Amino acid sequence: MTTADLVFTHGPVFTADPARTRATSLAVVGERIAAVGHDEVRDLIGPGTEVVDLTGKLLLPGFQDAHVHAVGGGKELAECDLTGTVGVADYLERIREYADAHPERAWITGGGWSMESFEGGLPTRQLLDSVVPDRPVLLSNRDHHGAWVNSRALELAGLTAATPDPADGRIEREADGSPSGMLQEGAIGLVGRLVPEATAEDRLAGLLRAQKLLHSLGITAWQDALLGSFGGMADPSEAYLTAAGDGSLTARVTGALWWDRERGSEQIPELVARREKFTLGRFRAGSVKIMQDGIAENFTAAMTAPYLDGCGCATANSGLSFVDPGALRGYVTELDALDFQVHFHALGDRAVREALDALEAAIAANGRRGNRHHLAHLQVVHPDDLPRFAALGAIANIQPLWAAHEPQMDELTIPFLGPERAAWQYPFGDLVRAGATLAAGSDWPVSSPDPIAGIHVAVNRRDPEATDDRVFYAEQRLDLPTALAAYTAGTAHVNRLDDTGSLRPGHLADLVVLDRDVLTGPPEEIAEARVERTYVGGRLVHSL
Repeated sequence: MTTADLVFTHGPVFTADPARTRATSLAVVGERIAAVGHDEVRDLIGPGTEVVDLTGKLLLPGFQDAHVHAVGGGKELAECDLTGTVGVADYLERIREYADAHPERAWITGGGWSMESFEGGLPTRQLLDSVVPDRPVLLSNRDHHGAWVNSRALELAGLTAATPDPADGRIEREADGSPSGMLQEGAIGLVGRLVPEATAEDRLAGLLRAQKLLHSLGITAWQDALLGSFGGMADPSEAYLTAAGDGSLTARVTGALWWDRERGSEQIPELVARREKFTLGRFRAGSVKIMQDGIAENFTAAMTAPYLDGCGCATANSGLSFVDPGALRGYVTELDALDFQVHFHALGDRAVREALDALEAAIAANGRRGNRHHLAHLQVVHPDDLPRFAALGAIANIQPLWAAHEPQMDELTIPFLGPERAAWQYPFGDLVRAGATLAAGSDWPVSSPDPIAGIHVAVNRRDPEATDDRVFYAEQRLDLPTALAAYTAGTAHVNRLDDTGSLRPGHLADLVVLDRDVLTGPPEEIAEARVERTYVGGRLVHSL
């Protein structure tokens, strides 16, 4: 064998390969792994070989994110950023400063504010008017299922007390019916459609900004969960195509084509054409994203039983199914027959059941085609549906960072679910015990894209920044190797990147080096680890 281009020695090496989970050395020739083992691998070191000493560090497969909005996240990094604080005064000061610094912007956009900052999770237009009265403002909350707008934005959109709620959303209102400044779900688009569309240059810059950040966190591949236009967000597809064509896309990206929930199966031929168009180099769009419901905090996640009110009594609201469940079964059957992967947003237990029912119908009609369909978020899963994941081959696409006590969970979610249903949240351990395959992601910019933080919460069920000892349903903890596998081999499986996700000879050399061996350290210190190096196909794309 020829000498290696790159050799890692004096491990540990976590391979995510069940046949041999640990090694001490690894060699790379070209873009692929040539050998994994121990001292014998050092025989491949030649005069031109780069040698990386892993003493005190950990080599593992590159992380992959199974559900992320990279172009949107990268674009937001250059907009009004409200993340990192929950103080209303801080929000207003940041908004004023951003508006003053950008007098050329016709609209003030951005977001990242937290619902717990406002009574009932509902900010008002008057607050925004106090800092930006003369230009329209639209700021997404951190989960991007709601937006805060000022009076000028409402005026331009023509929203009044007489404006009806859209079928897939809600306009929050004042006592006289006037819009209060908070738009939920599909109502965002009533204002968002007026926001000037980002230019192609803006979208490409957002992608490259995001890619740099994601590589710095050890991420080598991801699934973009929304290729299309929705809620005023511009379609990122062309940015990916441009970057794939000119070689600036160093990550491997699977794109999930957006299912327009206001249309039906007539859009499927368009999706087939888009799949063909948006497949180039390291970018391929072989998935279809169906958002079946909303979120629990604004009571739009679809539940099998009604939400409770502030007194603990059942309301008349069980959330929204954005796609009719009967029609969904037909759509998914048709997509499966065309070998699309279906990527569901399914957050409430009714939405989870409706997605699983659709997959069951597809299997009955088409047989098992191996399209690796997956359900993302899975905040509430009815216990009766846990074994169905393995039975149907449905992959559980988890966002571990959300499975922790924090104000939005404790104040805006648990009281309105009730104790029994609250205990069904983020059942990672139960899914594994039921035989489900796990993949993992972040939903950035909804929450941090840092896989190490997500792994920390998956293992500890506590936020790394928590100041108390509370654990969020400890029985649902994952062990560390299982959590690591979800962010590597599990997501590689979802992304159909079968020669990535584990470190085996012949696989692509998508690698990450951490500054410590988290597998031998205390679980409560996982979040302290940092990425030192990231490689894609043997090429260094990030280093400290």
